[in-house]
Amino acid sequence: MPRDRPQLTNAARPSTFEVATRDEHDAEGVAHIAGEHPLTVYVDKKEILTIMTLGAAPEALVLGYLRNQRLVDDIEDIVAVQVDWDVNAASVYTRNGLVDLDAKMEHRTKTTGCGQGTVFGDLMAEIDEVKLPEGGTLKQSTLYALSDLVRKHETIYKQAGAVHGCALFSPTPELLYFVEDVGRHNAVDAIAGFMWLDGVSGHDKIFYTTGRLTSEMVIKAAQMGIPFLVSRSGLTQMGFEIAKRVGMTMIGRAVNRHFLLFNDAGRFVYDAANDTQ
Repeated sequence: MPRDRPQLTNAARPSTFEVATRDEHDAEGVAHIAGEHPLTVYVDKKEILTIMTLGAAPEALVLGYLRNQRLVDDIEDIVAVQVDWDVNAASVYTRNGLVDLDAKMEHRTKTTGCGQGTVFGDLMAEIDEVKLPEGGTLKQSTLYALSDLVRKHETIYKQAGAVHGCALFSPTPELLYFVEDVGRHNAVDAIAGFMWLDGVSGHDKIFYTTGRLTSEMVIKAAQMGIPFLVSRSGLTQMGFEIAKRVGMTMIGRAVNRHFLLFNDAGRFVYDAANDTQ
């Protein structure tokens, strides 16, 4: 555990809202819709960006964003994260300020993400510094088990749709964190924030996402030290190339008992019958 945990507000917003509807038979009803709120992030009173978010885990989202964008290297550098929905702002206070923040903000790269998809600095130049562990394995039976856990998990998506979900599993598998947000990048950043706060290592973990595996998703998982990346969706060519470059085991189209192993790195173990459900 970090010696000095940042002071955090607990400012989660309701995830869904009830609204009136009329159906194809002109009958009145109600439906649940996902929340969406602008959250402007300030670091030491300097505006960084505005994130559109569900608002379910805003403090973890902000921390994970700062971590994954390499704006903050050590969580002990952060004194507090204060979220105030009256002004839609998250204020981050650091001990000594952020080094080269202005230079990093000048090198933004637009990406394909929804919700927020901006990479600060030249993260691609730093990806070769990432060394993922080589010894772990992911069994086919474990993949099926975690897919079942995700499928049975009560989610905002089942109630309202319009969100992406991300989950972090232990090798057993045990569901450690599950986060939904209006953008998959928000969800992965929030999990990164929780891992940072709790001192959880990614070296033997399995990251699952409902969204496609783009370059930024792969980079973020690699920065978190996670060797296994699983999606029920597909992937992009750059995402595939980066996963191969860092030695990440990448699995896409993982639905029920179907999956496609795109990059193995010698970790995947076939130990289950190829049945279908």
